[in-house]
Amino acid sequence: MQRVRDSEAVRRIVATALEEDLGAEGDLTTAAVVPEDRTAVGHLIARAELVIAGLAVAREVFRQLDPSLIFLELSSEGDRAEPGQRLATVTGPARPILQGERTALNFMMRMSGIATTTRRAVDEIAGTGARILDTRKTAPGLRVLDKLSVAIGGGENHRMGLYDAVMIKDTHLGVGGSVTEAVRAALSSGVPRERITAEVRNLPELEEAIAAGAGRALLDNMSVAGIREAVRAGKGRIVLEASGGLRPGGLRGIAETGVDFLSVGWLTHSVTAADVAMETEEAP
Repeated sequence: MQRVRDSEAVRRIVATALEEDLGAEGDLTTAAVVPEDRTAVGHLIARAELVIAGLAVAREVFRQLDPSLIFLELSSEGDRAEPGQRLATVTGPARPILQGERTALNFMMRMSGIATTTRRAVDEIAGTGARILDTRKTAPGLRVLDKLSVAIGGGENHRMGLYDAVMIKDTHLGVGGSVTEAVRAALSSGVPRERITAEVRNLPELEEAIAAGAGRALLDNMSVAGIREAVRAGKGRIVLEASGGLRPGGLRGIAETGVDFLSVGWLTHSVTAADVAMETEEAP
């Protein structure tokens, strides 16, 4: 799928985050101790090696607080940053800079953490022909940003939600029916073959999914040996996606089986925030 870009969703997410932090009373500390006419410069700085993500979201934070603030990017989304590197500056009235500091950092830390982990996964399987996918295991309300971060890190966005693809899982079959019945029902409802995924756990289920007309098979929690057998049986007949407990550091062997995609929920459900900070000074 294409990289997620939804500026209206980003605006809503930022507005909600600012409301959460400022509430009805605003920033009591800044209002009490910083003169209204004071100007400042805030420097967004990487404190560790990371892949940069979230600059545009940080910009939106400060834009919503005060459109007169000048946000200058000193690097680009997807670039690697070294400890101590300045990523961006924001200049103007001091109060909105201080009011937006934590919200902007929270977004950049989470997003850069996801992008950094994704880049590690992409680099790990480089040259195999397999590709890294994200999942729906995202923070509620932050899916657009989580998936954007994966794309910035070099991964690919899978379905955004329940609404843009069919994925037949064991939970669906648990309430009745078979893989064959479910796939045929999806096809009959008008869903294109390429947008129908069937979760399978073994070769007989894979053959059933192929015969029923599914365009994609999710190889759920299979061993490396099992995935290799599934690739021998299904390569070229159906798109093959490995899934289940995958995480960076253990991806290369799976990718080398010849599978088409690795679906890695770890990228977003177990985020390690990147270390990004802000330093402030009075404007010259």
